[in-house]
Amino acid sequence: MEVIILSESNFEETIKSGVTLVDFWAEWCGPCQQMLPILSDFAKEMWDKMKVWKVNVDDNSALAGKFRVMSIPTLIVFKDGEPVEQLVWVQQISSLKDVCGKYL
Repeated sequence: MEVIILSESNFEETIKSGVTLVDFWAEWCGPCQQMLPILSDFAKEMWDKMKVWKVNVDDNSALAGKFRVMSIPTLIVFKDGEPVEQLVWVQQISSLKDVCGKYL
């Protein structure tokens, strides 16, 4: 399961239903690169329960501003289009499961 890149044009439509984990990241960010394999594994494990997406903050600064992303990586859990949890910095699969599991 590939982690999909979102943009300002498809963001609202994509997260409007169900549980979605969105990783706000940038190519140049070392900790963001550390998150890539973790997110990929998490997406493979959770593909039938929720969506896992990425937003490049350099390409989508309005989205980053809208959700007050100050540090990256920032991971936001959305439930039916509304942000319900926010995690900052590198997370392990176990913490992602714990946080996202509350909304499944």
